[in-house]
Amino acid sequence: MLVFPLLQPENDSSKEDQRELETLGESSQSTESNLNLGPVMEASIASSDEYVQLQQRIFRAALLVSALAVAITAFFFESQVAISLLIGALSGVLYLRLLARSIGQLGTSSKSVSKIQLVVPVVLVLAVSKLSQLELLPALLGFLLYKPSLIFQILLESRSRASS
Repeated sequence: MLVFPLLQPENDSSKEDQRELETLGESSQSTESNLNLGPVMEASIASSDEYVQLQQRIFRAALLVSALAVAITAFFFESQVAISLLIGALSGVLYLRLLARSIGQLGTSSKSVSKIQLVVPVVLVLAVSKLSQLELLPALLGFLLYKPSLIFQILLESRSRASS
């Protein structure tokens, strides 16, 4: 009868199929209990901590570059230019923070990067165009001041990995 499975009665085959499914279910439960997810979770937590530390270093560098640029601008140019640069730099740091938060949520609670951070440069340009006390070019240059801090961190990371 095993040679001709089509000739077997339906009741017997369904009982055998059910027993095979039960056996497969029991074996999969035993393999799941044997899996140790501890190292995977530890690696995930370690990479998350490393990402948070990288974010903090980038924010500190961006704030330092912004403060230095505003101080130099205030010394060499009038206060209106320095204030425009300061507002642009603060909006650049806000943009960077929103982008980092969106990237941090990637894979855990979202499948794509949010576009909410794109509102920041739009609001900056609108605010500068409406307020006569602010100038557009220094504000846009201030907004882009977060980029040197990113480049600086990339260079530091590549140098530290090359030396180790």
